[in-house]
Amino acid sequence: MREVKAGWSTVELCSLLRDGQATYGIVQPGAHDEQGVPILRVKDLRGGAINAGDPLRVANGIEAKHDRTRLGGGEVLVSLVGTVGEVAVVPDSLRGWNVARAIAVLRPAHVVTRWLAYALQAPAVQTQLHSALNTTVQATLNLSDLKRLRLAVPPLPEQQAIAEVLGALDDKIAANTTVAATADSVASAQFDRQVQHANLGPATFGDVAEVGGGGTPKTKIEEYWGGDVRWATPTDVTGLVGPYLFDTARRITESGLGACSSKLYPAGSILMTSRATIGAFAIAEHPTSVNQGFIVVQPHDPDVSMWIFHEMRSRVDDFVAHANGATFLELSRGRFKLLPVRLADNSTMHAFQTYAAGLHERASSAIEENRTLAELRDTLLPQLMSGRLRVRDAIQQVEEVV
Repeated sequence: MREVKAGWSTVELCSLLRDGQATYGIVQPGAHDEQGVPILRVKDLRGGAINAGDPLRVANGIEAKHDRTRLGGGEVLVSLVGTVGEVAVVPDSLRGWNVARAIAVLRPAHVVTRWLAYALQAPAVQTQLHSALNTTVQATLNLSDLKRLRLAVPPLPEQQAIAEVLGALDDKIAANTTVAATADSVASAQFDRQVQHANLGPATFGDVAEVGGGGTPKTKIEEYWGGDVRWATPTDVTGLVGPYLFDTARRITESGLGACSSKLYPAGSILMTSRATIGAFAIAEHPTSVNQGFIVVQPHDPDVSMWIFHEMRSRVDDFVAHANGATFLELSRGRFKLLPVRLADNSTMHAFQTYAAGLHERASSAIEENRTLAELRDTLLPQLMSGRLRVRDAIQQVEEVV
């Protein structure tokens, strides 16, 4: 590691842990037990936060054999297998939960817990972490290598100040996420009430909307890639916090768009994954092309787009039932277009459009603000963790956005 700031020290992670130890969770959790103890898995750790919405539950007898990793709140979790290096602090609300084998449980000692979580997310430490991976079968980090990670540690008051600065951004992100989820839930609840009086058929999805799909430009032709055209894959959608797609991991050029079977769909188009994972949704916030893993819906009447969006999200079980495929399930566009759609009278659907569009606009704005907040956090993080940026200067930047 580079030379540290005066007053800081460089230590191994194990020296910051209770008894110098890190432990991993339940090796063989067995089948889901509805009456069992909930556990966290790697998929539940994302972006420094824990998504505990749909946990696996293990039998009480199995969990009892792994009480060393039973959570009490305040632990730091690190993913060890697959998506390695995800970090989160356990909230008190998860007291009594446990974790899977692929997650390490760290119990900080003589260090600010939230600071330690941020320190482990810093690029310099993540580089160390990933250089120690065993990738023979699946990316895996051994506990011994985790404990040997070297961290630059400031005095406790500075740890606390750094944690508060970065925490203010993450707290605002969490609040925005709650706002977005609540707005979406309110709109869905209103739809559920109104759709009870709607008729199923004879109109089909193909009758009420233009239904399209996508494609992939040839990957070996460089001139097709790296342009300004957004190009969505299912991964761009399945990982979203809310159903609003602002950007894509990859982009293609105009010539790449012309060389594949996707149109450039306008903002407001409804994107639904249609193979393997069927029924992950997003509303395109900008013009977007897609690969072949989507069904894209553009209602003929824009004033019923919210109704169609919520109707589609409520019909995922139907869509899966009509999918087929030997390797993975896929719902074809042709089959989708023939499925009947529930429609209310125009006045009801237009009123719902006004109501739901306002809620989704609020949710979308909150998620978009989170992108800005996360970008600032990720910019400040390495500078604060290396001592290159003074806390007082970081506070000024944070106060401008929080």
